[in-house]
Amino acid sequence: MPTRQMKESSEQQHLVIKTHLQNFMNQVQKGPKTGPNGKGPPPQESHNTKNKGRRRGRGGRKVDQGDICMRPSSRHCTVAPKPVSENPAGALVASTPNGSVENGGDLSGMEMSFPASSKSLSFAPRPGFGQVGTKCIVKANHFFAELPEKDLNQYDVTITPEVSSRALNRAIMEELVRLYRETDLGARLPAYDGRKSLYTAGELPFTWKEFKIKLVDEEDGINGPKREREYEVVIKFVARANMHHLGQFLAGKRADAPQEALQILDIVLRELSTKRYCPIGRSFFSPDIRRPQRLGDGLESWCGFYQSIRPTQMGLSLNIDMASAAFIEPLPVIEFVAQLLGKDVLSRPLSDSDRVKIKKALRGVKVEVTHRGTVRRKYRVSGLTAQPTRELVFPVDDNSTMKSVVEYFQEMYGFTIQHAHLPCLQVGNQKKANYLPMEACKIVEGQLYTKRLNERQITAFLKVTCQRPRDRENDILQTVQHNAYDQDPYAKEFGIKISEKLASVEARILPAPWLKYHEAGKEKDCLPQVGQWNMMNKKMINGMTVTRWACINFSRSVQESVARGFCNELAQMCQVSGMEFNLEPVIPIYNARPEQVEKALKHVYHAAMNKMKGKELELLLAILPDNNGSLYGDLKRICETDLGLMSQCCLTKYVFKITKQYLANVSLKINVKMGGRNTVLLDAISCRIPLVSDIPTIIFGADVTHPEKGEDSSPSIAAVVASQDWPEVTKYAGLVCAQAHRQELIQDLYKTWHDPVRGMVSGGMIRDLLVSFRKATGQKPLRIIFYRDGVSEGQFYQVLLYELDAIRKACASLEPNYQPPVTFIVVQKRHHTRLFANNHRDRSSMDKSGNILPGTVVDSKICHPTEFDFYLCSHAGIQGTSRPAHYHVLWDENNFTADGIQSLTNNLCYTYARCTRSVSVVPPAHYAHLAAFRARFYMEPEMQENGSTGGGASNGAKGTRAAGESGVRPLPALKENVKRVMFYC
Repeated sequence: MPTRQMKESSEQQHLVIKTHLQNFMNQVQKGPKTGPNGKGPPPQESHNTKNKGRRRGRGGRKVDQGDICMRPSSRHCTVAPKPVSENPAGALVASTPNGSVENGGDLSGMEMSFPASSKSLSFAPRPGFGQVGTKCIVKANHFFAELPEKDLNQYDVTITPEVSSRALNRAIMEELVRLYRETDLGARLPAYDGRKSLYTAGELPFTWKEFKIKLVDEEDGINGPKREREYEVVIKFVARANMHHLGQFLAGKRADAPQEALQILDIVLRELSTKRYCPIGRSFFSPDIRRPQRLGDGLESWCGFYQSIRPTQMGLSLNIDMASAAFIEPLPVIEFVAQLLGKDVLSRPLSDSDRVKIKKALRGVKVEVTHRGTVRRKYRVSGLTAQPTRELVFPVDDNSTMKSVVEYFQEMYGFTIQHAHLPCLQVGNQKKANYLPMEACKIVEGQLYTKRLNERQITAFLKVTCQRPRDRENDILQTVQHNAYDQDPYAKEFGIKISEKLASVEARILPAPWLKYHEAGKEKDCLPQVGQWNMMNKKMINGMTVTRWACINFSRSVQESVARGFCNELAQMCQVSGMEFNLEPVIPIYNARPEQVEKALKHVYHAAMNKMKGKELELLLAILPDNNGSLYGDLKRICETDLGLMSQCCLTKYVFKITKQYLANVSLKINVKMGGRNTVLLDAISCRIPLVSDIPTIIFGADVTHPEKGEDSSPSIAAVVASQDWPEVTKYAGLVCAQAHRQELIQDLYKTWHDPVRGMVSGGMIRDLLVSFRKATGQKPLRIIFYRDGVSEGQFYQVLLYELDAIRKACASLEPNYQPPVTFIVVQKRHHTRLFANNHRDRSSMDKSGNILPGTVVDSKICHPTEFDFYLCSHAGIQGTSRPAHYHVLWDENNFTADGIQSLTNNLCYTYARCTRSVSVVPPAHYAHLAAFRARFYMEPEMQENGSTGGGASNGAKGTRAAGESGVRPLPALKENVKRVMFYC
């Protein structure tokens, strides 16, 4: 192949020991970072908040009621006189004897380095099991795994020369086991993780041994001898896994999970599948499981399965779920390029844009040569030549004798290049690149596509992967049977037995809450049915007034008369729904081109202000093309960070095909953007929600969104929202900030900085939202409920320690001794537990899509052995199989009962502002996700490309640190009027 040179300790109680914490927090490093009959509303008497299994004596710090700034007595709910139960040592920011707050050093602007786990902190234990709701049985995709009685041993593996490929490591160890299993290994069949660890059931006959292993490179040579490589393998005993510890943990007698034993069992059960299939993360894929389906542009979907061993209340459980992923289709490269470009590439020359597209698609892709008979050497594509193949020459000797690529392949391999007008692939590293003609290469099978799919591919992918619950259940059972764990030699060796039946689990269906609408409507109260209701005969409980609005039409296909008719129908729907909405815009509908979005927005904004003699525009309607590229994001960025203008975008397809449902949903969004409420929980305004209605309570939602794979430097975006009304808990203000690339800990929850005039100043998103709550309600929050989205199990400790500490500091910075009790709940959607109806023929146990009913909650059997978690399917399915949300209460100073937190979470899911359906994730967490997603549009194009590497930079407070200090360029600040409303809806 032608080449050329190129340039390049003991268990603790549910308390934190103060001295340990302070030492820990000082380890600062730079680095990672219905009524009974169902006919009407329930009776009005107050509820008894006590429940079975309620914990006592673990509350937050006592709050001095005399410090509370009370609202006038016209308020629906009054503050209960009883104090919050004490827990002096339960706070992460510990109180000193004189009542001051010790922060353990100023941590603002610094990144914390936390251990993977900490014995200084125990998560909230389960307070008992829920009792509320209609009991039923559901099936879960968990399969009982019998705990092995054999000793599990771990050995360290060192391979010399060092190998970076897991596949090669496995080949070496496979050869070692083949040669020495019956002799030196004492007939043991070890399991190998592909890196440094080997596991056995029982001891090997040695504690240390060296082996010499020879492997033949099957890809070398044509007819001559194959190249042989020798490796030195050293196996050394490390430790024995404590299976007794695991047994105690599963029985609920120990709080700390023995991760080593669980990891060994997981590796053992993955060993055979790793040899059979293509492993990607915790999933396995194969074109043989189900026929791959084309997604377009050279991609195809592969079917596979997810597998993970999990500790549960029923013992060890093997969680099996179906999985799908996009793979690069193993095509000849020329055919791949033709699909990618959507045109014939054999006869036409490539344009510069074609070359860029091909280079971007093929960079990093592994190809194999096809011009050498049975020899299929593999290479990774590093680039594309600028010249066509016919123009490429290279030196063949030290005398700089040049030879063309066409000649070389003809003379060396007898291969005639037919399409010399096409460029060559460049393979190899930067210093030494090889040329390969496209027609001599084929894409290697089994390469996961890690970039973002386009809209067409997403549609095709969802069509393939969307499965009805019954079909998914059957596929899961077939997968378990096909895997035949009873015949798996590794499972047999380690004594692991897997059930082939889905776990039957006791569940409860929580009742839907009554919703309150305006007294002016025919229907003043509403009881949702199967997670749904509508706005017929109802009016928004707090409909806002819109008198000054304008419309910009960015769609060429929408004529002015059509746009005017659409706006009039939308305005009428807003009126019918309970808003006061002027039917006429301030100025005529303005037509504009998408590429002139900023000019158009500012023209309309100022033209409207001139017409209204200085009064500001309240709302902008925008009609966008269906495929509008960056237009939507640009419009939102300009409106929310520059003009301070609320906007509502509508796609062309809905303008031409107007439905009442669409108009009703858009009116819901407009109302909350203007500061209104669509509906509230009847129990909220009747002051009957346990641990919310008794004292002023603020509910937070937080999330961090990370850049897509392949974006190596773009910042992550953190968002925090918080309720701004009590007792309704329906309106949420939101703040966003940029922070270091893929940093999960929210850096700007609390921060301090030095101001030249004011000195040390406190700020951050938590503090700002607490202040805005007090401004909005006249009262300070005496209880905090914090729903945190997007945290994996491995990050629980770090996130809780860092973010709870930030909440403590934010509270303490507002007032001495101000430490309201906190309940910290992680919300997870990216898990693989699925719940199925026990009998698919019983229509009463399912919704229209065949999924379990909304309100189904599970807190036993498949849940954690000791900790406070539950699965809740709060929504009705539309298509596919519903995924329940997993809620894990990590910290609870408010002493929630299981029924209390489950009912609150389920009821909140009926308050989502954008539709008349219960949603799958508790709204504050979902709102935070929406806000973080919106903020990515605020980044300037160069910021999105270049990113940064430092701490955090918020748009929430004045006095944000300079970009040079934090290392991350701050997002442009939201306008004050935007912050106060649900702009992200």
